[in-house]
Amino acid sequence: RLAPMVIKTELCQYTEYRIWPGHGQRFVAKDGKPSLFITAKADSLFHQRIKPVKLRWTQAWRRMNKKGKADETGKKKTRRVQKFQKAIVGMSLEDIKRKKAERPQLRQAAKEAAAREAKARQQQKPKAGAKTTAKAAPKAKQQAAKATKGAPAAGAAKNVK
Repeated sequence: RLAPMVIKTELCQYTEYRIWPGHGQRFVAKDGKPSLFITAKADSLFHQRIKPVKLRWTQAWRRMNKKGKADETGKKKTRRVQKFQKAIVGMSLEDIKRKKAERPQLRQAAKEAAAREAKARQQQKPKAGAKTTAKAAPKAKQQAAKATKGAPAAGAAKNVK
């Protein structure tokens, strides 16, 4: 059985592509820092000071724009909201708990009684309001008649000679 051969690959400084043995070109700057480029194109762009982030085909651009990460496509976990009660302006926390603990039938009966009372109040309001609206209606009709008496009908053509 043969053991798998380990090949040392390096990364292009500009494109971040893997460079296999026998490929690419090495550039050593004046300060002694070596740079390895996969192609003459990458070397040229580096020396023109064009940022790899600006070029869509480089790994830097892909990282910046969040491309190609298939493992992170799943939904992010959302935190569950924990419910807890606080006292409100009109009631203390104990009052709220006591009201919640009441039997639903009692609460339903109180609700219905309040609804009946509101309905009775609504029925009494129109009776009192009907008298005032009956007196106001004729006055409005008289005002409308006065306004249209001398004016021409709306949309009528002018008599021009």
